[in-house]
Amino acid sequence: MYKGERFNSITHLLGVVLACIGVSLLIANSINKGDVYKITAFTIYGIILIGLYSVSTIYHSIQGPWKNFFRQMDYLSIYVMIAGTYTPFTLITLRGVWGWSLFAVIWTLAILGIIQEIILGKKTRRYSLIIYLLMGWLITIALKPLIASIAPAGIWWLVAGGLSYTIGVIFFVFDEKVRHFHGVWHLFVMGGSLFQFICLFFYVA
Repeated sequence: MYKGERFNSITHLLGVVLACIGVSLLIANSINKGDVYKITAFTIYGIILIGLYSVSTIYHSIQGPWKNFFRQMDYLSIYVMIAGTYTPFTLITLRGVWGWSLFAVIWTLAILGIIQEIILGKKTRRYSLIIYLLMGWLITIALKPLIASIAPAGIWWLVAGGLSYTIGVIFFVFDEKVRHFHGVWHLFVMGGSLFQFICLFFYVA
């Protein structure tokens, strides 16, 4: 870690630690229940969650030629993280036509987003933010079956997570103009992850 990036590094290093603890509990709980869908979905979600925070921590902790590589990986991992978070809701909660259709759509969008990010990069960074938000809130099209399958408190935790990510984008947009705004963005990302983890652990698992 070095001056100027310490806050950014420390916030998501904490995210790595919390993700490892939470994911371990989530997967252990799924194994105890012996549900193949839950084990598979939560393993995918868990690996991606830990991966996102790990990549971000490395990016903000290093200097030199590898920094640009991890910067791009950091942006790409957001697409994967959004799709990864959808995975338990689509494979466990919804399943059927709704679940598999939404699963296919969100992962297709993630792949397309990654491709455009690699090809166009900074030229479309603002569009990338729009894609992130659209992907994140796409779940609202399945709100009716979700409400039928998840307790009201679980829905509120899910929505709270989405709002935390969305509000955090404001700090991300202005992070080059205001000191520590990027670190604040990290805190909102961690809040979004935590709220949606609570939904998954207590209302989906």
